[in-house]
Amino acid sequence: MVRMSAEERRESVIRAAMSEFARGGYYGTSTEAIAKRVGVSQPYLFRLFPGKKAIFLAAAERSMEVTRRTFEEASEGLEGEEALHAMANAYTKVIAERPEQLLMQMQTYVAVAAAEQAGDQELGEAVRAGWMRVWDAVHLPLGADMDETTTFMAYGMLVNCLVAMGFPSDHRVWEGLYPSARAKGRLEK
Repeated sequence: MVRMSAEERRESVIRAAMSEFARGGYYGTSTEAIAKRVGVSQPYLFRLFPGKKAIFLAAAERSMEVTRRTFEEASEGLEGEEALHAMANAYTKVIAERPEQLLMQMQTYVAVAAAEQAGDQELGEAVRAGWMRVWDAVHLPLGADMDETTTFMAYGMLVNCLVAMGFPSDHRVWEGLYPSARAKGRLEK
């Protein structure tokens, strides 16, 4: 059996943390659950990351990075409405195939609010910076149009909420979204 390097193990911790935090949130997820999922001891986990907050931050940053890359890859060489629909379709596919990606985003927003209420600004600053990279990845293909970008991101947040609440794809709440945001059948659980 080949031993993983510390960097490979760190990567496996981030993936496991995304899954665990997506389901349990920051406060409901133990580092023990993450370590168990990866197959390492908690002390080893803390050799890779200084604490639970650092693990959560790495998972949150990865979640934002995945979303940013999804939009960039989908819109490559496209602009305007073509880019908009390509990005919407790509994102819909990601959240349908990897629901933990969506749930991690939702947990991240809640964790930022809780951390800032407790006086901790670090998580919020990092998440807002990542979110702005996502914004920029959408903004340029949409012609750097503030209204188009705002509308696209607003639809995306609505889709996030509807999927997180478990609305089936044939529910009437989806009817007001543009067709690529609806993606009939792809959002079924």
